[in-house]
Order: sequence, then C-alpha cells, then structure tokens
Amino acid sequence: MGCMEDSSKGLYLVKKKGKSSTHSLIFSRLGIVIVALIMQVLGLIAFYNYLSSFLHIFYGGFLLFGICLFIYLLNSDSDNSVKLAWVVLFTISPIIGVLLYSFAKFELGHRVIKRLLLRNEEAAKGLIRTESEVMKELEINDPHLLGIARYISSAGSYPIYKNTEVIYFPLGEDKFKCLLEELEKAEHFIFMEYFIVEEGEMWGAVLEILARKAREGVEVRFMYDGFCEFSLLPSNYPKKLAELGIKCKVFSPVRPFVSTVYNFRDHRKICVIDGKVAFNGGINLADEYINKKERFGHWKDTAVMLKGKAVESFTLMFLQMWNLEKSSLDFENWLFVEQEPIHSSGYVMPYADDPLDSDRVGEMIYYDILNQARKYVHIMTPYLILDGEMENAICFAARRGIDVKIILPHIPDKKYAFALAKTHYKKLLDSGVKIFEYTPGFVHAKVFVSDDTLATVGTINLDYRSLYHHFECGTYMKQVPAIADMEEDFQKTLQLSQEVTYESIKSEKFITKVSGWI
Repeated sequence: MGCMEDSSKGLYLVKKKGKSSTHSLIFSRLGIVIVALIMQVLGLIAFYNYLSSFLHIFYGGFLLFGICLFIYLLNSDSDNSVKLAWVVLFTISPIIGVLLYSFAKFELGHRVIKRLLLRNEEAAKGLIRTESEVMKELEINDPHLLGIARYISSAGSYPIYKNTEVIYFPLGEDKFKCLLEELEKAEHFIFMEYFIVEEGEMWGAVLEILARKAREGVEVRFMYDGFCEFSLLPSNYPKKLAELGIKCKVFSPVRPFVSTVYNFRDHRKICVIDGKVAFNGGINLADEYINKKERFGHWKDTAVMLKGKAVESFTLMFLQMWNLEKSSLDFENWLFVEQEPIHSSGYVMPYADDPLDSDRVGEMIYYDILNQARKYVHIMTPYLILDGEMENAICFAARRGIDVKIILPHIPDKKYAFALAKTHYKKLLDSGVKIFEYTPGFVHAKVFVSDDTLATVGTINLDYRSLYHHFECGTYMKQVPAIADMEEDFQKTLQLSQEVTYESIKSEKFITKVSGWI
C-alpha cells in the first residue's frame, strides 16, 4: 500500500481493492475486534454460569450490594430520565442491572483519559482571558450575556470576544472551497481535529495541501476519532501521514477489549490555521458532506469561519486533546498570535463540551437560547432524541408564545434514530412547536438561531449521546452580522421542507412507530 495521486481527487494513501463485503468484514480490523469482544462476553457468561452453582453463597452479599447501588443511584446527580432507565433495568433484571451499572460507574477504561484531560484543563486556566474592557461593557449593557460568559469561562476557560469576523457557510461545498483557500495561506501551523475522515475527493484535496505545507516547514497536526479505524481508515494511517510530514494522533482507538472508554467519542470538527483562522460546524472530511457522494439524498450541513482573536479558543481546545498523552504541555507556544486589526460588531464565544466533567455546556447553551427568546427560536438538527428536561424546555418556549421551528431530515441516516425522533412529535406539536422534514435529503446541521440576535453553530446534536457522551464544541454568537445569514438560510431550507402534522403522524407505518420505543 503506497501513495497514489489522482489530479482530479487529490492525494490518496489507501488503494481500494476489490474484495467482497463478507471477506472484508471477516478479515478486517473490525471483524477481529468484534470476534474478540464476543469471546470476552461469552467468557463473562461462562464465568457467571460457573458462579451460579454457588449462588446461595453469594446471593446475600450481592443483594446487599444491589441495595447500596440502588440508594446511590437515587441520590446521584444523574438526569432523572437516566435514573428512571436504570431503575427499570434493576426491576426487570436485578443481576444484569447491577453488573451493568457497576461497570458504567467504575469507569473502566477512561479513568486515565479523565485524569489527563482534567490536568490539561487545569493547566489551561487563565492562559486566555476576556479583555477587561469587554467585561466592563457587558456589566453595563448586557448583564445576562456577562453571566453566560462567566459560566463558559468557569467551565472551560474560554473567553468572550469582540472584533471577530464570522462567515457562515450554508453548505459543505461552501466551507470546503474556503477551507482549501485558507489552508493554502498557512505559514506557521495547521491544527485539525475531526470525527470522520474518509478518503475521497474532499480529504484528498485537503491532504495534498497538508503534505505540501509540511514539506515547506509548516507544523501540521491532524487528529481524528478512533471509530474511523473500524471501516474508513487502516490502523496504520497515522504512520502513512507521518511519512508525509504530518503529525497524526487517533483519539481513543477501538481495541479488542470491553471498556467504557468507547462510550466517549471525539465528535468535534476544528481546523485552526496560524492562530488567525478557525473553522467549526458539522462538516466532516468525507465526500457526502460536500455532495460529491450521495448517501441519503442531498446532504445539508453548515459551518462557520472565524477570523480574529476568538480563534485562540479553538487553538486551546485542540491542544487540550492533542496533549493528552504528553507529560509536558506546549499551550503557550501556539496560543499568543499577533492578530491583524479586525473591526466587526457583536460578541463571539467559542465553547467546548467535555463528557468527563460535571458541566453539560452544550445543553446549557441550548437551554439559555430557548429561555431568552422573545420572538423565535429556529433549530436545525439531524437527531431529536430528547431527555425530559430538553423536551420540556422546547415545549415551554412554544407555550409562552415563542415561534419554535425545528428542521429535521426527511431521509434519515439511522432509521432507529429517525423513529425515536418521531416519538417526540406529538408532544411538541401539542405545545405549539412546528416541525419540518427536509424533503431533498439529510440535515446534518446543528444550528440554533433566535430573535435575529443570538445563534450557535457547532457539532452538538439534540440527542443523548451528543449532549452527554461526546466531546463537542460550538460557537456562540450575539449581534454578529452573520446571524442574519443563518436565519436567511433557515428560511430557504424551510421552503424545501414539509411540515409534520397530526395527520402525517397518523399515517406513519406501524413498524416505524413501534421501533421508536424498542
């Protein structure tokens, strides 16, 4: 396997071979991992069967342990819907419920990641701060925004900024074109962190520039989530990138052992160039995101580009993840970049969400936008799998007269997620929420826009995994000119969407309704 260059699609490192899907699955890394995990599960079952012959000895101790866990669960700070799920499992199958809950709470597999990440977050505190003039201005003119800024700063040490230019991209194709242009301008460093990377036209064009910039002496660091190794990239891909001069790391590679570490994925999409330009949004590095490959109809996605001092927050986010395995941190070598003067109105606040701490930052941002709204909240999201709190917040906004509209996909990428979304439809409609499905295809955008003044664009879906179990990030904006572009894009997307009604809910196939509850 070597390098292969195609001028029409960019640089490739993996040659595609014509193998049957069955052969590829059995002999791939994915197949080996699945077999190893199955063997471990069978081993655990066999061990349990062995212990069952001594059940009369262990039953009393196990029952006492289960009661203690049950009391601990009820008094924990977990979401009520999470508690309810565990209580149901404890009731239906006490032994399996206790074992699974113990497995989850003992955090087998990610204690090391948690310790290192908390170390990095502690080391980052105070490195970048909100300018005193901005703080004074907010104290006088916008105490509520000051409160949000204080919360974000306390949760992740990310300041709020003025004079940062924001450009909104309504499609992946728009972001891709601008990304290539900005990468070509890189002189000092390029940091990229993505959830999905797949060889094709998009990644090939990006990789060609990264390799060339690395040869020119630019520091190029690339990081992607370990689930890519399941089916999209080989396990030796970092070595292949290293041969091109690109430093590469894989976050939490999937290994053939049972662990809770697989629950927490790096779902962020960040690109930082020279500390002066940053990209954020839902767009990964694969051809469906720019509609060069059709999977679920037309792919609707969004992103933002930042220019100015706020970029340093995305630099810090990247470095916190990049430095997980390092004993010495190099934050200060890359953070303090002299910026060209930018004069732009409004406030910009990048933020990160970390599943291993006690702050649910992404969810709190969504709550705040819903609760602040005076006229409207317009939402685009690929998934709608809500806990009770988020569902109530959306319904409450609508019931107090706010125009709440949600655009979801009409062609889903995951049928079970689509079915689960539909279980919320009736309650939302009853509260006055208007729901639309994007008829041409799949919506992957994660956008909240409110009252022509507030917006956030990022990686955070309205589903449980994104809000609780993934590393995420976003860009919170107030009174920036790009918000008008976001609302205009929402209205254009709305014109291509069909409204969900009580009649359309009734006409859903029975299997779709049932699968949402399974």
